[in-house]
Amino acid sequence: MLISLDRKNRRARLSQRGHELLSTLQIEENEMLNKANQTGEKPDLEALWRPEFGRYMIEGTPGHPYNSSVFDLTTVEANMKRRREIVASLMREDEMILSIGSYPQLGSGDFLEPPHKANGQFSRSLFLPDEVINPHPRFHTLAGNIRERRGSKVRINMPVFHDLNTPRPFIDPSIPYDRSLFPGDKEAKEGAALPDHIYMDAMGFGMGCCCLQITLQAPNVDLARRLYDQLATVGAVMMSLSASSPIFRGYLADVDCRWNVIAAAVDDRTAEERGERPLAKDRFVIPKSRYGTIDTFLGSDDGLFKPEYNDLKLVYDHEIYRHLVNNDIDELLAKHVAHLFIRDPLVIFEELLDQDDSVSADHFENIQSTNWQNVRFKPPPPNSPIGWRVEFRPLEVQLTEFENAAFSVFTVLLARALLAFPDINFYIPVTKMDINMQRAHNRDAVFNERFYFRRSSPADGEDTVAELTANEIINGSAEFIGLVPIVQMYLDSISVEENVRRQIERYILFVRGRANGSIMTAAAWIRIFVRNHPAYKFDSVVSSEINYDLAVALDDIANGRRPAPELLGAGNTV
Repeated sequence: MLISLDRKNRRARLSQRGHELLSTLQIEENEMLNKANQTGEKPDLEALWRPEFGRYMIEGTPGHPYNSSVFDLTTVEANMKRRREIVASLMREDEMILSIGSYPQLGSGDFLEPPHKANGQFSRSLFLPDEVINPHPRFHTLAGNIRERRGSKVRINMPVFHDLNTPRPFIDPSIPYDRSLFPGDKEAKEGAALPDHIYMDAMGFGMGCCCLQITLQAPNVDLARRLYDQLATVGAVMMSLSASSPIFRGYLADVDCRWNVIAAAVDDRTAEERGERPLAKDRFVIPKSRYGTIDTFLGSDDGLFKPEYNDLKLVYDHEIYRHLVNNDIDELLAKHVAHLFIRDPLVIFEELLDQDDSVSADHFENIQSTNWQNVRFKPPPPNSPIGWRVEFRPLEVQLTEFENAAFSVFTVLLARALLAFPDINFYIPVTKMDINMQRAHNRDAVFNERFYFRRSSPADGEDTVAELTANEIINGSAEFIGLVPIVQMYLDSISVEENVRRQIERYILFVRGRANGSIMTAAAWIRIFVRNHPAYKFDSVVSSEINYDLAVALDDIANGRRPAPELLGAGNTV
């Protein structure tokens, strides 16, 4: 997120210049790609830059995929740092970039530079102007179509953190209940805004958040299915370790993560699909938003899947399912794809309507890319060297490159261990994963919550599930061997140079510390900072003054000017 600082008046605002910087960053990238197309040479790109929903957002990814060696994993942090340096070279003196899950004052008061009124036709939000949206037509259309398809504005309610002076019940005084600019303005007064909750009413509150996503390529389709299933079960506990989003719309929340905000922000289900009215025009009652945990496992040839793990009644398009099965797609994969197609497309560009599906996957990706789940199964594009991939999606973005690299490297190593040791079995019922994800949101969930997890892995014949702490799942206990020991078993089984293993162990030690409580989450650090600020009145309100000092402090940590061993672990620097 690009932040504009007003040091004189002590204000930190989201900057709309993020889109301007992104356009500049893409110039060199496009020139190199065009040259490569002409010469046939592989472009040597340091990074790829992509637009995201927020005009203040800049998404950077590695210039090319990492190789399969463990040594390559030691270059992840340096690549992330280099991306920060590239963006920083284009910034003005009064700007900073913050790698945080949610901007504390998004939609609260004077939060945008330059300022705009919340009166946009696409979002129709009481709080967010349409100017926060990236100007690419896809994003404005997404915001408008979700609202129009749903038949109302989205309803996002995060429980407020009740501090010593927070009113009970908490009725948000900043909501303009009497505005009548758009028909949906009355929804807040009519019950959309819940007591004791922080109310938000637009897609931008969710898709304006940042996250850390990791795409893993498997050797073949079957091993990709194995990765998809097994990684889905660890998503909630990993999210709790990475929690970094305790403030929404200028209030401390009683949650630490952004996941439910996004799920509600893109919930385009109609009243019939939500089960609030009998089906008449729509085809299905759909239990979840299109952003959520997976609804069905894929199974693989490891022999570990059992039908009872798919204990959620799956809603799927029966015609598509029959077509796939009749063309030799197995039942589990056919249901997965048919389940994706219970959703309507959210954006269709006229020039892409007529496609040859034998050479283009645009029609499939139009649906696939707007089914946002904790893991995503990604088939190879037609006529491409890219293989079968799995995207791991639950992680909250971290403040520093060290933290982001640690979670990325640990996830990759866990995935490689799952491929190397085919008897490892993390299967639990799908409905237990849903419960885990809700628990992972809660304040200090990494310490206070228990998560459903399989007792024994590698498999030993038992098929029991226990409620374990994050520490027990990550570091091991009598109930479960632990994800860290599994990763270390994998490293012990391959040849790793001593200096490479030493750097990898720094990341593993960090993950251990987050789980056992010796290293706090960013969400906990931010909450403590706010509650210790001299201007805080213990009323849950994060004022502009507090927000400014928080932004400066986070920037100081990210750039190594402020030591934070409590957040990074002893001896770890940026």
